[in-house]
Amino acid sequence: MSTATVAEPKAQQPARGSRRLSLPVLLLVIAGVLVLTSIVRLITGADGITSTGQMSTALRLAVPIGLAGLGGLWSERSGVVNIGLEGMMILGTWFGAWAGYQWGPWTGVVFGIVGGALGALLHAVATVTFNVNHIVSGVALNILALGTTRYLSKFTFADAPQGSAKQSPPIDSLGTFDIPGLSTWLTDLNDKHWFLISDLAGLIGGLVTDLSPLTVIAVALVPATWWVLWRTSFGLRLRSCGENPVAAESLGVNVYKYKYIAVVISGGFAGLGGAFLSIVASNVYLDGQTAGRGYIGLAAMIFGNWMPGGLALGAGLFGYTDSLNLRGGTVNVHALILLLAILLVFGAAYLAWRKKYVPAVTTAVVAVGMFLWYSFTNEVPRQVVSATPYLVTLLVLSLSAQSLRMPKADGLPYRKGQGK
Repeated sequence: MSTATVAEPKAQQPARGSRRLSLPVLLLVIAGVLVLTSIVRLITGADGITSTGQMSTALRLAVPIGLAGLGGLWSERSGVVNIGLEGMMILGTWFGAWAGYQWGPWTGVVFGIVGGALGALLHAVATVTFNVNHIVSGVALNILALGTTRYLSKFTFADAPQGSAKQSPPIDSLGTFDIPGLSTWLTDLNDKHWFLISDLAGLIGGLVTDLSPLTVIAVALVPATWWVLWRTSFGLRLRSCGENPVAAESLGVNVYKYKYIAVVISGGFAGLGGAFLSIVASNVYLDGQTAGRGYIGLAAMIFGNWMPGGLALGAGLFGYTDSLNLRGGTVNVHALILLLAILLVFGAAYLAWRKKYVPAVTTAVVAVGMFLWYSFTNEVPRQVVSATPYLVTLLVLSLSAQSLRMPKADGLPYRKGQGK
């Protein structure tokens, strides 16, 4: 079949009143947020919010979320909703640790990918072949993965040296590296705490400091995914299955095959994210290690509007908030309350300019509440810090819900020949 036989699916028109941000506008918004963050840092003295260490930790925590999100992107672009990302990550953590402590970390990475792909294969059989509801299948897979790994751990890790029924033996490290010269220079520049310049140095320095080889691979998978799905005939056919499978089938596309491929690749990405958790983020498997990151990865994908670039931004945001648990969280989150209040003021002004007066007043009231919270406290309770990643997930999804556009046939049942 010629690569030109499948027409590019027509993009759904944006909702009335919504407008897709162009790249220059998006970069301007990011620059504005960075300037405001630098101002808040100077006002509050919370230098940790843009430190190199904070950004490096954020990147490490964003990787498994981003990999889960990439998995969801592949699956949902083919029309299969993948709530089972959490279960696939769980399988990745267990398989990665099981193979990693016996045969080395890179073998563990491979087995983690395989474990996630096996879970995805079950999801594909249920949803594609037997037309089981995608949500039901995904939730069932999550429960099955959790129960299976707990059961297997009792027989594999309990009697192993330094292992237990809920923890694997230690796994050898993949190692880390810095970009010679650049990492040290940016760290020194960040330590000077200059307005904006030091904040930029902290942001960039976090991307070139204390890197795992697997982090570099994970970051490279984002542009690779964009190229495969948007610049190849294979990607065009796969996306056509998620937009209009009946039309794709009429043009000779084997819809079942592409859905299976996409879902299995999805599981491989999620499994890789799980292996990252057990091999890189911590050198052991722990029961409950994923801590809902599969769901947060799904949220990052939705926040990114089913696009790799937006997904990466979402993963970075959620990874940053997650990193607050590890580095001066109570003080840093208190400073970020002031930043959020300022952003809400701008949001209220924008809504008023768009003549959406009720949302504008509501946003302004919330902004005042945030200012009062910041003014009458010195730090936030530790429980608020722990809940921050999940609160940010809910907040971001609620604010971006009106401008999202999922693949048209995502989650819809499909049977071969149904268009005849």
